[in-house]
Amino acid sequence: MLGLDVCEFGGQVLELLWLTMCYGGVIADKKDLPIGEEEDDRNLNYNPPAQKSLEEIQELDKDDQSLVKYKQTLLGPVPITTDLSVPNVQVTRLTLLCEKAPGPITMDLTGDLRALREKTFVLQEGATFRLKIDFKVNREIVSGLRYHHVTSRKGIKVDRVSHMVGSYGPKVEEHEYVGPADEAPTGMMSRGQYQVKSRFIDDDKIIYLEWDWNLDIKKDWD
Repeated sequence: MLGLDVCEFGGQVLELLWLTMCYGGVIADKKDLPIGEEEDDRNLNYNPPAQKSLEEIQELDKDDQSLVKYKQTLLGPVPITTDLSVPNVQVTRLTLLCEKAPGPITMDLTGDLRALREKTFVLQEGATFRLKIDFKVNREIVSGLRYHHVTSRKGIKVDRVSHMVGSYGPKVEEHEYVGPADEAPTGMMSRGQYQVKSRFIDDDKIIYLEWDWNLDIKKDWD
């Protein structure tokens, strides 16, 4: 109900650079899979390379000036945050972008996530929207970021979504991912409340954030 997998060009380039410098093997294709299959390594046919720090990557091929400049363009300066108590990836906001919505449909993910369980976000049936995620990468390159969620209604799972967000390096500004256009369901039987369980994860199975929220599909915005 909330989109298909996509990967931005910049994220693809950064991931290719990271993989190339980490190991010289063949990169297997990552298939678009439902969330249940996505979690099963046997179905992915893909093994992430051994992790290298940003400092190690910057030290590689120091005599190749063209590669050094290319890495500087993609990776920027040395790590921004050295405080290990701060997660390498911090998810700050999730937004449903909809031109016809009377106001912003945004959830703040930096505070008490339990409060989101008491709040309901509204979409008009048939409304076209895009899912937008804002996040920060603080210290090291993160490979294969993915956003997953499972949607349920009255305890029954009705939809699963998996977005390939991409690979990113650290910087002061937040990164932004915008998914493809999607459409809310229509019809009287589709109206009502849905419960959504979301998760932000990477290739190494590190879960950076998990949260629950509610979506209400209505006939009208009011």
